[in-house]
Amino acid sequence: MIRKTRNASQLQDEVSRRLHRIHEIVEDGAKIRVPRPQKQAPDASGCNWTMKHFGNAVGYERFVDEVLTAVRAEYNLSDADDTKDIRSLFGE
Repeated sequence: MIRKTRNASQLQDEVSRRLHRIHEIVEDGAKIRVPRPQKQAPDASGCNWTMKHFGNAVGYERFVDEVLTAVRAEYNLSDADDTKDIRSLFGE
């Protein structure tokens, strides 16, 4: 399967969206903090990013692992920086 490419913010949002749709997490009212994806050399599957240190995830590790595995199988992290350069706002 060919992975789609997304920037760090989009990957972070996608993982968060999927986690916070899981029935048990919704039912408990848990808010899991999703970290920014970290670029890495492509692994055996070809994925070039990972996430570590989810916040408030104690008891939900299985769900975090399942969501992270699914999103990593679908997307790669783009090389483009998704933060805006403030100098460009002033035409510099």
